[in-house]
Amino acid sequence: MVNVVKPRHVLCAIGSGLDFGAVEEVVRQAGGLGFTVDREYSEHEADPRMADAFKACMAEASFTDADWAAVAEHDSVTYVLSPPMTAETSVDVSQRVLAVVDALLRNGVTAVKNESNGLAHGRDHWLTLAGQLAGADEDFAKILLHSAFVKRLISDGSLCYTCGMHLLGVPEVEIDTAGVAGTPDERADLADGLAIYLLTEERAGRIQDGEGFRLSAESPRWLMHSYPCDRYEDDDFFHNPYGAWRLTPAN
Repeated sequence: MVNVVKPRHVLCAIGSGLDFGAVEEVVRQAGGLGFTVDREYSEHEADPRMADAFKACMAEASFTDADWAAVAEHDSVTYVLSPPMTAETSVDVSQRVLAVVDALLRNGVTAVKNESNGLAHGRDHWLTLAGQLAGADEDFAKILLHSAFVKRLISDGSLCYTCGMHLLGVPEVEIDTAGVAGTPDERADLADGLAIYLLTEERAGRIQDGEGFRLSAESPRWLMHSYPCDRYEDDDFFHNPYGAWRLTPAN
């Protein structure tokens, strides 16, 4: 039997003068069973690569001057691990991850990025997402988790794809744009539409290869084809064991 590595969240949390024992207590209280702090890789010293690392995680989309100052002034780095997740436990664990991020940012941590999807948000944006999640129904909670944990769209030639859907227990979304007109925003809307469908519709688990998808009756029709997630090794934090649904033009 093939040993499949289960997805998990790996958070990089930075600050000034962090007490790792206190961080562990915050993580335990907010996350609950299975959440740990990786003491082996946590350090009481600044990492000069951190600013570039946050930029690579799309932090500029929501970072403020205060967020960038926090990165520049950090002198402590710690890593928080969620428990490994199955498709059935991913949404619950990911909700607890967002609660952990919220608690960390309210207790000394000044910036957080996610090593499992290459995505970071500014402090205010993290706190807003966590606050909205607290009162959300099931479907809206999944939409918020998509906003928090799914990076999109990454471009590789004529193929655009998401990264992070594995943290929510479903396949990634890919779009084959070869010879297809459309703006980046239109492609992002298409990817978001399919992603939300996969997360919230009960029938999504029964999609057959070759079925059609469109955002509305007036929108262009796309065909869905199932592909393995072979751009990352099985033990890579980004690897999606559920594969990907690739959209190709129907005409």
